[in-house]
Amino acid sequence: MPTATAPTPPRPFGAVLSAMVTPFADDGALDTAAAAELAVRLVDEEGHDGLVVSGTTGESPTTSDAEKDRLLRAVLEAVGDRASVVAGAGTNDTAHSVELARAAERAGAHGLLVVTPYYSKPPQPALLQHFRTVADATGLPVMLYDIPGRAGVAIATETLVRAAEHPRIVAVKDAKSDLVATSHVLARTDLAWYSGEDALNLALLAHGASGIVSVVGHVAGRAYARMVAAVDAGDLATARAVHTELLPVVRGIMERTQGVVAVKAALELLGVTRNRVVRAPLLAATEEEVAVLAADLAGARGSLIASSTTHHPVAATTAAGGAA
Repeated sequence: MPTATAPTPPRPFGAVLSAMVTPFADDGALDTAAAAELAVRLVDEEGHDGLVVSGTTGESPTTSDAEKDRLLRAVLEAVGDRASVVAGAGTNDTAHSVELARAAERAGAHGLLVVTPYYSKPPQPALLQHFRTVADATGLPVMLYDIPGRAGVAIATETLVRAAEHPRIVAVKDAKSDLVATSHVLARTDLAWYSGEDALNLALLAHGASGIVSVVGHVAGRAYARMVAAVDAGDLATARAVHTELLPVVRGIMERTQGVVAVKAALELLGVTRNRVVRAPLLAATEEEVAVLAADLAGARGSLIASSTTHHPVAATTAAGGAA
């Protein structure tokens, strides 16, 4: 039986967002038409009310500034009137991050994702200054991205509390795997919190997160929308059921290999995209990896996975597996 509902958390960028992949043509060139098609599908068919472009899953380290601009404009044109479009603007160079932020504002982005500067491992005062400098550069709201596994350094609780004093730093994408630290920041700030780890989506929502920025959401957006709605309603039994149903998908996409490699393979497998091309230094999923992924996807109820019109035999089997 549902428990008493808590106040709905702030959602400046929506509740269900994908860290959207960047589609490439077979020769590795940016495919803006495919990006627009994918954005429309995620928003109009898969329950997303926001998208993040040029993030980690968007392979931002291997796209040029000009490609980022073209990609952002294509997605904005496709769905910008129906969903929040957040542009990845974070790099390990503050001046370059400012340039990307200003370019995103000119293109019409609704917000910015600013990752912890990677590789340089700046100390906390330097992190705070970096975030404030980027936030000062435009009038756009900013979501900080805390992912120490990639950046090499975490954003400390006190740094997040001080960053929250900036009027345009309004949210955090949390991929730190520290629920206690999350609770402390939520208790001391008005920051909107977004889960950046699909395995912890339910846990972070239960702790008061506003929503998710998901990789698995590419193929399970409607399910995650159900999870968010259930948590909002105090119906943790339903939220847990969705979490359990999606465990094979989370395993297949987030635990077998690198996330963008797996999710691009899943989208191709389900007939959503035409290939699974990634840019070096990544390598596309092998046929053996795709076969394992297909088995993982088949372990979830078909109604939770993006529908497919493809005639690919594995995709057809996966999409039909386990009626709800």
